[in-house]
Amino acid sequence: MNSLKLPLSLLFAGAIVTQASAQDGKMIRIATEGAFPPWNAVDTSGKPVGFDIDVGTALCARAKFKCEFVTQAWDGIIPALTVGKFDAIMAGMSVTEKRKQVIAFSKPYALTSNYFVVRKSLDLPQMAKHLKLDLSSKAEGDKSLLQALKESLKGKVIGVQGSTNAEAFVREYFGDTIEVRTYDKQDNLNLDLVAGRIDVGLADYSVWKAFLESKDGAMTTLYGPRISGGLFGPGVGIGLRKQDMELVQRFDNAIDSIKVDGTLKEISLKWFGADLVSK
Repeated sequence: MNSLKLPLSLLFAGAIVTQASAQDGKMIRIATEGAFPPWNAVDTSGKPVGFDIDVGTALCARAKFKCEFVTQAWDGIIPALTVGKFDAIMAGMSVTEKRKQVIAFSKPYALTSNYFVVRKSLDLPQMAKHLKLDLSSKAEGDKSLLQALKESLKGKVIGVQGSTNAEAFVREYFGDTIEVRTYDKQDNLNLDLVAGRIDVGLADYSVWKAFLESKDGAMTTLYGPRISGGLFGPGVGIGLRKQDMELVQRFDNAIDSIKVDGTLKEISLKWFGADLVSK
């Protein structure tokens, strides 16, 4: 019987190779927002650029896909994927249980670290630096830290980009103790924060970094702990249609490949000046 297994195994392996090679050279259209630097933006020629685009280009090379990047407004990006307007989403999108009800995700290709930013002139209670709040934790320390943060921001006007996990977080955890204002773009939120039309903003650190280093951002500062876990999910992944599981597997394998050889970390350092891809 052993003599029969070898030819069957070789035949099966050949079928896998044939199936994989059938995907080689496939054209994949990847959507990005184009308004969420340094994750993604649009240059002066209208071409998408940023961390997502560089990672996507590297992944497509490893997966042997031909890829085209297109821009799509954030609030319609998932519906557009499901109806086939494009094949994948790479737009700084966090993997969450709510989104997984509608679409599939690849493995995370980056982590998230969410922070509040306030004007330095705002009279808020002092909070120790370098604190971490894990929304997935049931530890008393995390519960106490969240409560202290809620008390500190009570009555304040908090700005968030609409239809994001940041909006979901402040509405769920702060309730009616604060006023929430939503924005279509992070740049508009930043303008209102500097102008004093809102007191606080919430976004991922990678989004805040360039603003904090700018002339306008010099009048603001990070406030409170790094917030992760829970509804913010395990990280940022590629959004794909649920029926395209072979595509999910190809991207997962490619993500593993560029993690192992350091390519992913190198791209992170290029765009964020920090390693946002290693745990």
